[in-house]
Amino acid sequence: MSGFSVFDIIGPKMTGPSSSHTAGACRLANVARRIAGEAPKSAHFTLYGSFAQTGKGHGTDKALIAGTLNMLPDDPRICNAYDEAKLEGLAVSFSINEEDLPYHPNTAKIELTGKDGKTTQILGASIGGGNIKIEEINGLEVEITGDYPTLVIQYNDVPGMISVVTHVLAQNHINIAFMRVFRHGKGADAYMTIETDQPISPQIRDLIVHLSDEITA
Repeated sequence: MSGFSVFDIIGPKMTGPSSSHTAGACRLANVARRIAGEAPKSAHFTLYGSFAQTGKGHGTDKALIAGTLNMLPDDPRICNAYDEAKLEGLAVSFSINEEDLPYHPNTAKIELTGKDGKTTQILGASIGGGNIKIEEINGLEVEITGDYPTLVIQYNDVPGMISVVTHVLAQNHINIAFMRVFRHGKGADAYMTIETDQPISPQIRDLIVHLSDEITA
């Protein structure tokens, strides 16, 4: 049994029927909403692979809507996600992509549009047992699992940004578990993803955003 955890064997706490098609899909959309940083006014989901072929029968569509509404996989309201979306004023739509693309079988593209018209596009997969992996943010390749508290920063690629962020975390005794930097090119848009051992408070997050804005201003 080496290499397996209890979580792998019994699966996550969830509203069924499937850990991959339901729990994972809900987590995927929940993380997408957090990356977008606000409650969206509309959401469009593109389903690939197994999500496209059998997802509706496993409630993948409802799970994605529920996650976008900030529900967790064990929320009993998942089965009424369409009604909940109407109550929250969230417009939802779906499309199916049956092309043979090099994605994980349980992949979805989630496009969230906020009140100001800003759109955030997330590509991610439900990789089994309720676990997920975010693979793209707005077309830029990233790698986020959601297993740790995670800080995602979008910024212009300028000198000093990484040192400012890591200094703030160190001063607040927050240990970095994993850190990755992704960019389109030198001086172009970039993302920094930092997974930490401790939660990052809204105050620390706002301080990092403020300092980051000063550097890129």
